[in-house]
Amino acid sequence: MKSRILIPEAAPQAYQALMSLEKYISTTSLTPTHKELIKIRASQINGCAYCINMHTADARKHGISEQRIYLTSAWREADVYTEEEKAILALTEQVTLINNHVTDEVYQNAANLFDEKYLAEIILAIITINSWNRLAITTGLRAV
Repeated sequence: MKSRILIPEAAPQAYQALMSLEKYISTTSLTPTHKELIKIRASQINGCAYCINMHTADARKHGISEQRIYLTSAWREADVYTEEEKAILALTEQVTLINNHVTDEVYQNAANLFDEKYLAEIILAIITINSWNRLAITTGLRAV
């Protein structure tokens, strides 16, 4: 697929609004590991090669091991994630696949592990990467 519409040029104010949300996420108290696990897992689910490529590289820069990166799509069967990371990955999956809704169990598990501010930041990070995935896939951005 060749590249399609360039949203930054066609709708610069809308693109800037999305960039502002991304800039907000970068200022949150979310750890770099939590941010990258969210971005990688949502991008895997959405099939966004551009974002998977970008965020696995970013994860390496933040010191996330190859093993943890590779196992992200099979996190339930891997013993390399903390209880908090598993809660984040479960919530990421359910928010990304929103047509199945976020179950009370998954939400409550996350709410029990994180304070309200951190949980809000997690949810906003998930929503933000899903927006980027949809933009990249729809406009034909390609992984290098």
